Amino acid sequence: MPMHRFLEWHASQFMTKDVESVPSSLTLRELGALFDHNDYNSFPVVDNDVLVGLVTKLDFLKAFIFDTSHLMPHYGEVMSKTVADVMMKDIVHVELETPLTKVLELMVKLRTRGFPVLDNGKLAGFISRTDLTHALTLATRDE
Repeated sequence: MPMHRFLEWHASQFMTKDVESVPSSLTLRELGALFDHNDYNSFPVVDNDVLVGLVTKLDFLKAFIFDTSHLMPHYGEVMSKTVADVMMKDIVHVELETPLTKVLELMVKLRTRGFPVLDNGKLAGFISRTDLTHALTLATRDE
């Protein structure tokens, strides 16, 4: 049965390996330019070769929220903030040898678009919904 292949595969086999990361010191102005230039929803945040967080487009947008409890933010001040000010610090990650079945389970349970993949604590890649869809397509393809 072709679907058995999916049961044998790991994150390392389908992750994106050359992942662009950003430092926590990057300004929101610089981050906004990266989001404009790349078709990414998020960037892993890496300082001194250690994954310290994840920053998404939503995190970027949250910096501009204003309502009755928040005054209208001053654009220049917001754009001078750093990624460290807005990033998620407690992030879920997977390891190189995490089975795709576990990655799929976590992705659905947590309703997330993807996870950083670590190798001995260092960023090795990123696995996304698109990567899992590709793996499922390959696994269910008629032989």
